[in-house]
Amino acid sequence: MIRCENLSKSFRRARVLDGIDLDIALGERIALIGSNGAGKTTLIRCLLGEYVHDGKVSIDGRSPRKERTAVLGSIGFVPQLPPPLKMPVGQLIEFSASLSRADPKKIDAIADRLGLNVDEIRARPFIKLSGGMKQKLLIAIALGRDAKLLIMDEPAANLDPEARKIFFDLLAERQHDATMIISSHRIDEVASLVNRVIEMDMGKVVLDDKVADDVSLSGRFACRIVSRRADAALAKTLASWKFTADESGLVWTGEVAGPDRLRFMGMLSRYVALIGDLSLNEASR
Repeated sequence: MIRCENLSKSFRRARVLDGIDLDIALGERIALIGSNGAGKTTLIRCLLGEYVHDGKVSIDGRSPRKERTAVLGSIGFVPQLPPPLKMPVGQLIEFSASLSRADPKKIDAIADRLGLNVDEIRARPFIKLSGGMKQKLLIAIALGRDAKLLIMDEPAANLDPEARKIFFDLLAERQHDATMIISSHRIDEVASLVNRVIEMDMGKVVLDDKVADDVSLSGRFACRIVSRRADAALAKTLASWKFTADESGLVWTGEVAGPDRLRFMGMLSRYVALIGDLSLNEASR
């Protein structure tokens, strides 16, 4: 369904994608992971035909760059950052539905499941919505189109906990009839959905792991870290992984998803002089 051959992209002198070779088949559900700057969003934008690039990209045999209208008509896309659209919400839904001959009422229904009442905001400009409302509407538009390819760049950003849960429930309902590429810093939330993990770093694919549907990616590791002294940078980093500290601020505990553990250890290596003790054990189920 998707093929990238020696895909490369540079911005001025910075190499952002460096010789990417990928084949993604119909029905695969990809977790595209990696840190900020790894190249995930640039890869997605090349798939959407937004960038001129070196190498080749094709979706169902078509070039996203040369046949962009036809290609985009078959994709449900949720961007990392909402576009600054000034058109009213109702007009945006009607326009988006017309591009793929979707039923606007289905988009309304999905938005309602996410906790967004479209009737209350139909006349409001999209740009005037809150971040969470924009994200819910973009998700509803993407899923309401019944596209066979779903591309989502940090789709759960700006969602409240309840909407986040419903969003992943909606994806689970589509997991047998759509190809998915879900970009994320971490794999925790999408582990139960995906059957392939692609990790990027410095513009290259550094891990490409296919997982059978009967194999779980949801295994977790309990971690305990003792810091030699308080350090703001280490504290901020561990907090971003949802670790919590004790009253002293020196003992940190949390859990790490199994596929994330090597990246987690790589992150910790930057603070090796601060870490007095570290344990990482498979969490009991």
